[in-house]
Amino acid sequence: MWGRSVVVVAGIVAAMPAWAVELKPTAVELRPVEAKRFIAGKYFSYTCFEGSSGAGRINADGSVIGTIQVRGSGPLQLVTLPTGTIRVQPDSICASLRGMPFQPCFRVQQTDARSFRGSLSGFGFAYCDFTRRNPRLEISTTSPVQSPHPVDRGTLRTSVDE
Repeated sequence: MWGRSVVVVAGIVAAMPAWAVELKPTAVELRPVEAKRFIAGKYFSYTCFEGSSGAGRINADGSVIGTIQVRGSGPLQLVTLPTGTIRVQPDSICASLRGMPFQPCFRVQQTDARSFRGSLSGFGFAYCDFTRRNPRLEISTTSPVQSPHPVDRGTLRTSVDE
């Protein structure tokens, strides 16, 4: 009986690495340098816990350009923040905003190959989810502009050799 228990316990311990992989949370906490590499210069759309949404880019120099629609209603506003606004330090990512009595710092959790969640350090409920986009591939929902001059398709060349 005791021998069987040892075999069962040994089997469980041997299988634990496989369980650990399956039970790992899908979000991975990124260190500041990893977060900068994952985020800087790329275009992301975002939605936040209180309904705000938009899209934009954080550049490697810490400047920000993008749009925001506060609480998901009202006009879409352009936002630009100067160089050095977002500061990556060895142990933190913080924002330096003029007129603010403190520097908010952020946690960055990569949720998949194209997405991350940014939250205020110490306030996990205050977060935004970001998804990488390619603005060049975004398809317009408006119809294409019609040329005022009709094209005679019979006169178009179909190859360079013609």
